[in-house]
Amino acid sequence: MKQWSGKIAAGLSIAFGFALCLPAAASQPVVDKLVLADTIQPVSADELARALARANSDGAQALIVELDTPGGLLDSTRSMVGNILSSRVPVIVYIAPSGARAGSAGFFLMESADIAAMAPGTNAGAAHPVIELGPQPDAVMSQKIENDAEAFLRSYVTQRNRNADAAQAAVQASHSYTAGEALNQHLIDLIAANDSELLSTLDGHTVTRMDGSKITLHLTGARVELIRPTLREELLGWLINPNIALLFLVGGALLIYLEFNAPGTIVPGALGTLMVLVAIFALNLLPIRYTAILLLVAALILMVLEAKIGGHGALAITGVVCLAFGSLTLVAAPVPELGINPLVAISVSATFGAITVFLLRLVVRARRRKTRLGVDALVGCPATAMEALTPEGHVLVEGEIWRAAAVAPVAAGARLRVTGHNQMLLEVAPVEDQTQA
Repeated sequence: MKQWSGKIAAGLSIAFGFALCLPAAASQPVVDKLVLADTIQPVSADELARALARANSDGAQALIVELDTPGGLLDSTRSMVGNILSSRVPVIVYIAPSGARAGSAGFFLMESADIAAMAPGTNAGAAHPVIELGPQPDAVMSQKIENDAEAFLRSYVTQRNRNADAAQAAVQASHSYTAGEALNQHLIDLIAANDSELLSTLDGHTVTRMDGSKITLHLTGARVELIRPTLREELLGWLINPNIALLFLVGGALLIYLEFNAPGTIVPGALGTLMVLVAIFALNLLPIRYTAILLLVAALILMVLEAKIGGHGALAITGVVCLAFGSLTLVAAPVPELGINPLVAISVSATFGAITVFLLRLVVRARRRKTRLGVDALVGCPATAMEALTPEGHVLVEGEIWRAAAVAPVAAGARLRVTGHNQMLLEVAPVEDQTQA
């Protein structure tokens, strides 16, 4: 009995030890992490919204947003800032790795975070809004947009107890700060070389939320879970590249044109329609200039006129120029990364213009040429006398034997040419020897 009681006691002690370990493992803090290394646009706004929803639902201690961006669209920035400010889980915007930047819209996101951090060798700022109001922007409207951006930034920078004057200088004078300067100007809370240093420094840190409540971060031994983009987000992130969208638009238009000129092939028309629709969807996510669309339409009209009436190349060249300018100015990009590469625009315009004009000329010539079938198709073809024609006999035309009549007698083997026909009787004439003087 003593032996059995000893075994039972040992078993109970092991079970009790496991029971003590389970809560410890279950209590390991979790920190979600989202990497945004791209321009700020609707796709990145959707990624952040999904990451915040997950962090708010899985009990994460915080959400780290590792940011490296040249900037982006103001509307998307406002949406992302609003989501950060309303998040129940504290948000840490971390400009990393070394060499990264939080330019323009990225600066707004960094300042909206509960905790703003930067890695050594990074910079942030240059947040003056780029105003696209036509060739001669209205001074009053420009000032309104700038003042609105400044007030938007101040509205939460002061709530975060950061330096509002230094933040406003990034908007007014496009000032940019290194990590050390941002820390000295009290624009960020700390500098950390990596995630481990960031979390260890913030362990026990108390965060004051927008509503005045306070949360203490418990990050000892925290497990960082990376939130990866979904297939949809990866696809949209690729398509929203304006250069890709332009290639899809031009390539799709060319395939549709081929379908119109070769009805029944189906594949070019279906694929071209899909490409154009995808391009329109992608461009709809970007700020588009309607004057550029008019230029693209004018380019198409000019190329059709060149093929129809012929302008000695002048209409085609004008069409290519319109296509190039329309492509270059299609996207009202606040940062160069959201604009169309000039080399891509010019290359696509020249190639599309040359192919379109070439195909249109072929189509017009084919439609102007009279359709000939049967015996009519043999008129003008070379023939060979299979026997002496006096004046009738048999000739070989296009591999076929036909009965023919000549105006004058022709010897066997003579070279002839079909000049006409009388029903099924061909009319032929001798071909003059070009080698004779």
